[in-house]
Amino acid sequence: MGRPTPSTATQRSPRRRERSENARPDAWEEPSYTVTDLVEVPDPPQVEARERPAPTSPSAGQPGRYDVILDEARIDPDVQKVLRRLVRHGFEAYLVGGCVRDLLLDRRPKDFDVATSARPEQVRELFRNSRIIGRRFRLVHVLFGGGKMIEVATFRQNPKEDSGEEGAELMIKSDNVFGEAHEDAERRDFTINALFYDLEAKQIIDWVGGMADVRRRVVHTIGDPETRFHEDPVRILRALKFAGRLDLGITPDVYDAIVYCRESVALAARPRVSEEILRLLRGGQARRTIYLAWETGVLDVLLPELAALLYDDGEEAGPAQRVWRLLDFIDKRTAEVGPLDDVVLWTLLLLEPMHEACDGVKDRGAALADFLDPLLDRMAVPRRAADGMRRIVSVLPRISSGRAGRLSRTDVFHLAVEVAIADASARGLPTEAIEKLRGQAAPPSHQLPRRGRPDDHRPRNRPEQGR
Repeated sequence: MGRPTPSTATQRSPRRRERSENARPDAWEEPSYTVTDLVEVPDPPQVEARERPAPTSPSAGQPGRYDVILDEARIDPDVQKVLRRLVRHGFEAYLVGGCVRDLLLDRRPKDFDVATSARPEQVRELFRNSRIIGRRFRLVHVLFGGGKMIEVATFRQNPKEDSGEEGAELMIKSDNVFGEAHEDAERRDFTINALFYDLEAKQIIDWVGGMADVRRRVVHTIGDPETRFHEDPVRILRALKFAGRLDLGITPDVYDAIVYCRESVALAARPRVSEEILRLLRGGQARRTIYLAWETGVLDVLLPELAALLYDDGEEAGPAQRVWRLLDFIDKRTAEVGPLDDVVLWTLLLLEPMHEACDGVKDRGAALADFLDPLLDRMAVPRRAADGMRRIVSVLPRISSGRAGRLSRTDVFHLAVEVAIADASARGLPTEAIEKLRGQAAPPSHQLPRRGRPDDHRPRNRPEQGR
């Protein structure tokens, strides 16, 4: 299957293959929020709206203001308490980033970020139940019962441009300078992630034209796409993630920049790329997102072993179709039980290339090691996931044949059963016998120990906000 060329892009969407399977009208359903007249609110009152600068003029310090009625039942009450206390003490404080985007798209946010003019020490003084974290950029975590944590960040600005020679490396090395609200909006990656919500005024504050892109349901960068992707190549993966997970299109210039800049993904920090791939898989639209990564050539840079299989999709029972079915399985199980274990996600993503590497080889263990070791090193896959993948593939034939035996008492059995069911389903084999094993599996608490933070507690001090 050939890829469409960038020049044919209008508003790129990862839904092309799925339209026949998940038919839906092109017109999107209006979300459950209302915008009063969709015009900027005059400020000060005597200034007519038509005299106001355009919302895309952050340098003028005059944002677009939209009266918006959001469903505040979806906004955590403790987040509302944090915002109101900051405002009562004379500081600017807004909901920012992905939570605002999700509320506008009629989705329930999974976490909330607060941005404020207060410095970390001032936030710490207002909330005894808080702590300052971070070295490169200090943040405040306000702690509540049940392990709940609300992150409060001080407005920051773009790093100062380097006055070096033309063509110097653009990649951001530092991003830790406090700033003002409009500077904080401008330094973010995509317009849909740069909207601020004023809880007291019930207004969306928009310095970058993000409201228009929310209504158009498109992903668009703030500023020149090529420059933004060269500054931080992980933004390419984030653009694909938002397009896939939120069912958005991609504007033509951003799509073309992704294709043009895709090789720069190899320059990004490997752990960040590895974590972003997992987020693509956890979002509930793994098939759409991986398809878009393959369509744009990004998958050739990240996982050429997997991308090569997808070019051979002529056979209904071929490896390419099995890859898509495995991704369908991930999406189905995510909808049923939530995000799967990272070991299962990595194993299912690479299962077909691993099968191909071991096919017809006497020493399967050696063949698997020869295939996996350089890939895992290149992708900086954590040791826990790497070890789990090897163990699952080694026991998979016994699980698939229903000869679990003592394996049912091991910590890897529960994960291996999940992979075996997905593999059988992708190959069109009956899964009844394997499904019976699911009841024998150790409960999730007996899985391989999880290390690091789950996805809903994102890594601190990362350069992007607004997931």
